[in-house]
Amino acid sequence: MTTATTLLLARHGQTTWHAENRYAGISDIPLTDTGRAQADALARWAAAHPVDAIWTSPLSRAVATAEPACRALGLTPHRDPDLRECDFGVLEGRTLAEFEAENPTAAEAFRTDPVANPFPQAEDPVAAAERGAAALRRIAAAHPGARVLVVAHNTLFRLVLCTLLSIPAREYRRVFPKLRNVAISELRMNPDGSAALLSLNVPCEPDLP
Repeated sequence: MTTATTLLLARHGQTTWHAENRYAGISDIPLTDTGRAQADALARWAAAHPVDAIWTSPLSRAVATAEPACRALGLTPHRDPDLRECDFGVLEGRTLAEFEAENPTAAEAFRTDPVANPFPQAEDPVAAAERGAAALRRIAAAHPGARVLVVAHNTLFRLVLCTLLSIPAREYRRVFPKLRNVAISELRMNPDGSAALLSLNVPCEPDLP
Protein backbone atom coordinates (compact mmCIF):
# COMPACT_ATOMS: atom_id res chain seq x y z
CA MET A 1 0.00 0.00 0.00
CA THR A 2 1.37 3.44 -0.95
CA THR A 3 1.66 5.79 2.00
CA ALA A 4 1.23 9.53 2.22
CA THR A 5 4.10 11.91 1.50
CA THR A 6 4.95 14.82 3.78
CA LEU A 7 5.77 18.03 1.96
CA LEU A 8 7.47 20.77 3.99
CA LEU A 9 6.72 23.98 2.11
CA ALA A 10 9.08 26.93 2.65
CA ARG A 11 8.99 30.33 1.04
CA HIS A 12 12.39 31.57 -0.13
CA GLY A 13 14.44 34.07 1.90
CA GLN A 14 14.06 37.83 1.74
CA THR A 15 15.01 39.82 -1.36
CA THR A 16 15.36 43.58 -1.75
CA TRP A 17 12.05 43.85 -3.54
CA HIS A 18 10.21 41.84 -0.91
CA ALA A 19 11.74 43.94 1.86
CA GLU A 20 10.17 46.95 0.09
CA ASN A 21 6.88 45.07 -0.48
CA ARG A 22 7.43 45.05 -4.25
CA TYR A 23 6.04 42.26 -6.39
CA ALA A 24 8.79 39.93 -7.61
CA GLY A 25 7.10 37.26 -9.66
CA ILE A 26 9.17 35.90 -12.53
CA SER A 27 11.81 38.62 -12.01
CA ASP A 28 15.02 36.97 -10.79
CA ILE A 29 15.90 39.01 -7.70
CA PRO A 30 18.77 37.90 -5.41
CA LEU A 31 18.60 37.39 -1.68
CA THR A 32 19.55 40.13 0.76
CA ASP A 33 21.97 39.50 3.63
CA THR A 34 18.88 38.82 5.75
CA GLY A 35 17.66 36.36 3.13
CA ARG A 36 20.97 34.49 3.18
CA ALA A 37 20.82 34.33 6.99
CA GLN A 38 17.31 32.92 6.67
CA ALA A 39 18.61 30.28 4.25
CA ASP A 40 21.24 29.29 6.82
CA ALA A 41 18.50 29.02 9.45
CA LEU A 42 16.52 26.75 7.14
CA ALA A 43 19.62 24.57 6.79
CA ARG A 44 19.89 24.27 10.57
CA TRP A 45 16.22 23.30 10.70
CA ALA A 46 16.76 20.68 7.99
CA ALA A 47 19.75 19.24 9.84
CA ALA A 48 17.56 18.81 12.93
CA HIS A 49 14.51 17.58 10.96
CA PRO A 50 16.04 15.65 8.03
CA VAL A 51 14.21 15.31 4.74
CA ASP A 52 14.67 12.74 1.99
CA ALA A 53 14.65 15.16 -0.95
CA ILE A 54 14.64 18.88 -1.72
CA TRP A 55 12.79 20.50 -4.62
CA THR A 56 12.90 24.16 -5.62
CA SER A 57 11.55 26.71 -8.02
CA PRO A 58 14.07 27.49 -10.78
CA LEU A 59 14.28 31.15 -9.72
CA SER A 60 17.60 32.00 -8.09
CA ARG A 61 16.10 33.27 -4.82
CA ALA A 62 14.56 29.84 -4.20
CA VAL A 63 17.63 27.92 -5.37
CA ALA A 64 19.92 30.00 -3.12
CA THR A 65 17.58 29.52 -0.17
CA ALA A 66 17.71 25.73 -0.56
CA GLU A 67 21.47 25.45 -1.15
CA PRO A 68 22.59 25.48 2.52
CA ALA A 69 20.02 22.80 3.41
CA CYS A 70 21.19 20.67 0.49
CA ARG A 71 24.79 20.95 1.71
CA ALA A 72 23.78 20.14 5.28
CA LEU A 73 22.02 16.95 4.21
CA GLY A 74 24.22 15.99 1.27
CA LEU A 75 21.30 16.19 -1.15
CA THR A 76 21.22 17.28 -4.77
CA PRO A 77 18.28 19.63 -5.31
CA HIS A 78 15.61 18.95 -7.90
CA ARG A 79 14.06 21.87 -9.78
CA ASP A 80 10.60 22.06 -11.28
CA PRO A 81 9.73 25.02 -13.55
CA ASP A 82 6.09 24.74 -12.45
CA LEU A 83 7.15 25.87 -8.95
CA ARG A 84 8.08 29.33 -10.25
CA GLU A 85 6.24 32.33 -8.86
CA CYS A 86 3.26 33.85 -10.65
CA ASP A 87 3.97 36.44 -13.31
CA PHE A 88 2.54 39.69 -11.92
CA GLY A 89 2.54 41.54 -15.24
CA VAL A 90 2.73 45.32 -14.87
CA LEU A 91 3.21 44.96 -11.09
CA GLU A 92 6.63 43.31 -11.42
CA GLY A 93 9.00 45.45 -9.34
CA ARG A 94 6.22 47.75 -8.13
CA THR A 95 4.07 48.01 -5.02
CA LEU A 96 0.30 47.77 -4.88
CA ALA A 97 0.23 51.33 -3.53
CA GLU A 98 2.08 52.59 -6.62
CA PHE A 99 -0.38 50.78 -8.87
CA GLU A 100 -3.33 52.12 -6.89
CA ALA A 101 -2.11 55.69 -7.33
CA GLU A 102 -2.28 55.20 -11.11
CA ASN A 103 -5.37 53.01 -11.35
CA PRO A 104 -7.45 52.98 -8.15
CA THR A 105 -10.37 51.16 -9.81
CA ALA A 106 -8.20 48.22 -10.93
CA ALA A 107 -6.46 48.08 -7.55
CA GLU A 108 -9.79 47.93 -5.72
CA ALA A 109 -11.05 45.24 -8.09
CA PHE A 110 -7.90 43.21 -7.35
CA ARG A 111 -8.43 43.54 -3.61
CA THR A 112 -12.06 42.46 -3.98
CA ASP A 113 -11.28 39.38 -6.09
CA PRO A 114 -7.63 38.91 -7.09
CA VAL A 115 -8.44 35.89 -9.24
CA ALA A 116 -11.21 37.44 -11.32
CA ASN A 117 -9.30 40.74 -11.52
CA PRO A 118 -5.57 39.99 -11.82
CA PHE A 119 -3.08 42.73 -12.67
CA PRO A 120 -2.80 43.73 -16.33
CA GLN A 121 -0.60 41.33 -18.33
CA ALA A 122 -0.34 38.99 -15.32
CA GLU A 123 -0.55 35.21 -15.42
CA ASP A 124 -4.01 33.74 -14.88
CA PRO A 125 -4.04 32.90 -11.14
CA VAL A 126 -6.15 29.78 -11.75
CA ALA A 127 -3.60 28.48 -14.26
CA ALA A 128 -0.78 29.22 -11.81
CA ALA A 129 -2.60 27.35 -9.05
CA GLU A 130 -3.17 24.36 -11.32
CA ARG A 131 0.46 24.12 -12.44
CA GLY A 132 1.70 24.48 -8.86
CA ALA A 133 -0.70 21.87 -7.52
CA ALA A 134 0.28 19.50 -10.31
CA ALA A 135 3.94 20.00 -9.40
CA LEU A 136 3.32 19.12 -5.75
CA ARG A 137 1.35 16.03 -6.75
CA ARG A 138 4.20 14.92 -9.04
CA ILE A 139 6.74 15.47 -6.27
CA ALA A 140 4.63 13.47 -3.80
CA ALA A 141 4.22 10.64 -6.32
CA ALA A 142 7.99 10.56 -6.88
CA HIS A 143 8.68 10.21 -3.13
CA PRO A 144 5.95 7.99 -1.63
CA GLY A 145 6.07 7.94 2.16
CA ALA A 146 8.99 10.38 2.26
CA ARG A 147 9.59 13.82 3.75
CA VAL A 148 10.33 16.41 1.08
CA LEU A 149 11.33 20.07 1.47
CA VAL A 150 9.87 22.29 -1.26
CA VAL A 151 11.24 25.84 -1.55
CA ALA A 152 9.17 28.18 -3.69
CA HIS A 153 7.06 31.33 -3.47
CA ASN A 154 4.48 33.22 -1.44
CA THR A 155 1.64 33.75 -3.90
CA LEU A 156 2.09 30.43 -5.70
CA PHE A 157 1.99 28.46 -2.44
CA ARG A 158 -1.10 30.33 -1.23
CA LEU A 159 -2.96 29.67 -4.47
CA VAL A 160 -1.89 26.03 -4.44
CA LEU A 161 -3.00 25.55 -0.84
CA CYS A 162 -6.43 26.86 -1.77
CA THR A 163 -6.60 24.45 -4.70
CA LEU A 164 -5.49 21.40 -2.71
CA LEU A 165 -7.71 22.21 0.29
CA SER A 166 -10.83 23.04 -1.77
CA ILE A 167 -10.82 26.70 -0.74
CA PRO A 168 -12.04 29.16 -3.40
CA ALA A 169 -8.94 30.59 -5.07
CA ARG A 170 -10.28 34.14 -4.80
CA GLU A 171 -9.88 33.85 -1.01
CA TYR A 172 -6.14 33.19 -1.05
CA ARG A 173 -5.13 36.66 0.20
CA ARG A 174 -7.68 36.57 3.03
CA VAL A 175 -7.23 32.97 4.19
CA PHE A 176 -3.44 32.98 3.81
CA PRO A 177 -2.40 36.65 4.23
CA LYS A 178 1.33 35.96 4.08
CA LEU A 179 3.80 33.11 4.25
CA ARG A 180 6.87 34.19 6.21
CA ASN A 181 10.29 33.74 4.68
CA VAL A 182 11.57 30.19 5.32
CA ALA A 183 8.71 29.39 7.70
CA ILE A 184 7.53 25.78 7.38
CA SER A 185 4.06 24.65 6.37
CA GLU A 186 3.52 20.90 6.60
CA LEU A 187 1.28 19.34 3.97
CA ARG A 188 0.30 15.68 3.85
CA MET A 189 -0.22 14.50 0.29
CA ASN A 190 -2.27 11.33 0.05
CA PRO A 191 -1.90 8.75 -2.74
CA ASP A 192 -5.30 9.73 -4.17
CA GLY A 193 -4.09 13.31 -4.72
CA SER A 194 -5.95 14.79 -1.75
CA ALA A 195 -4.11 16.87 0.83
CA ALA A 196 -4.27 17.85 4.48
CA LEU A 197 -2.59 20.89 6.03
CA LEU A 198 -0.94 19.87 9.32
CA SER A 199 0.78 23.16 10.17
CA LEU A 200 1.13 26.61 8.67
CA ASN A 201 3.81 29.29 8.73
CA VAL A 202 5.88 27.84 11.59
CA PRO A 203 9.21 29.71 11.97
CA CYS A 204 12.18 27.39 11.51
CA GLU A 205 13.93 29.30 14.31
CA PRO A 206 12.52 31.50 17.09
CA ASP A 207 12.78 35.24 16.47
CA LEU A 208 13.89 34.76 12.89
CA PRO A 209 13.44 38.02 10.91
